[in-house]
Amino acid sequence: MVATPNRVTFMQLPSDQEASGRTLGEAELEMLREAINSGTLTSTKGNMVKQLETRFAEMIGVKYAYACSSGSGAVHCAVAAIDPEPGDEIITTSITDMGGLTPILYQGAIPVFADVDPNTWNVTAETIAARITDRTKAIIVTHLFGNPCDMSAIMELANSRGIPVIEDCAQAFMAKHNGRSVGTFGSVGCFSLQQGKHITTGEGGLVTTNDDALARRLFLFINKAFGYGDPQPDHYFIALNSRMSELCGAVALAQLDKLQGCVDSRQASSAKLTEKLRGLPGIMTPVMDPRNSQVFWKYGLRVDASIVKGGSVGLAKKLKEEKGIFSAPRYIQKPAFQCEIFEKQRTFGNSRWPFTLARPEAVDYNPDRFPGTFAGLEWVLVLPWNERYTDAHVQYIADAIVDAVDELRM
Repeated sequence: MVATPNRVTFMQLPSDQEASGRTLGEAELEMLREAINSGTLTSTKGNMVKQLETRFAEMIGVKYAYACSSGSGAVHCAVAAIDPEPGDEIITTSITDMGGLTPILYQGAIPVFADVDPNTWNVTAETIAARITDRTKAIIVTHLFGNPCDMSAIMELANSRGIPVIEDCAQAFMAKHNGRSVGTFGSVGCFSLQQGKHITTGEGGLVTTNDDALARRLFLFINKAFGYGDPQPDHYFIALNSRMSELCGAVALAQLDKLQGCVDSRQASSAKLTEKLRGLPGIMTPVMDPRNSQVFWKYGLRVDASIVKGGSVGLAKKLKEEKGIFSAPRYIQKPAFQCEIFEKQRTFGNSRWPFTLARPEAVDYNPDRFPGTFAGLEWVLVLPWNERYTDAHVQYIADAIVDAVDELRM
């Protein structure tokens, strides 16, 4: 008799990359049907995108919101609205998506990387201050994993120097600092509607501001710098078409009704995991500033490699092999400034522009200047998270981590 091999059965966790982890359904189909039946799919003539802009501005408490083609496009619109001169410097974070960095180069400015707090992976007023020079045109802060930066301290610093702040809120819909929504502190806020965000249209973005002049620049940059509605409209400066279609606007409108529920669900389930992991040797749960309301785009653990064999990489391997839980040790494999675009200055042809205009210190990526970045990436293990997690899913993840740590403890 041939022995039957043991088969390990994994719990299937909902995924934000398909229907199991998303809230898409009949409401979105109905809004799409309405848009298609109208026969108008361009936002210059339709009303879906306009409704989205009005409702989102009201929801987070800003004067203006404009929809655009992507989260990267939102950052590009924000940088263009600030309008740097070639060679101006924009301070940003060393742990972020490339979509938040290449817009700086496209607008002829130099990304200057600030270090981060290794416990939150966010930039701070102190790390930003260390990079400010007389060439600093703007500061971009990223609310990583839906955890707000300390905007009180950052805005105090920025205002004292007269430097505008751009908030990258791609992972932070409805996150709050001191009771106030992110995306309302700085000069411009940028949001993403990409597949894995809190709400989605597949691709899409939103930019927000309270500043009348910046609002005008944002609107124009999204629309090829054409002055729709002006008495004698023209194309006033160089810009592309970054508009959102009415189809995406229709989906976004339906998704917007579900946003608060999505955030509530993520906060509740993440709080349960935090409680279940409290006190587990070698595991540190997310650092929570009591002034913040974190919205958990993902759930970031810190893993102490002196206690857990293999650190975040070893724990991730164990979770995948024994429980089928896919996670991301280190989040990004290296700091953004170690990517070839920066290390080899690959931009436009062989010109290296705008790096040719940079101060040597602005492009000094010596690891000694980024202790928090390297420590933070060494410790972090990013667990997938979405609004469809049940108590059973959370218990499965918690049990898996406890078991794995027990096996890996040194």
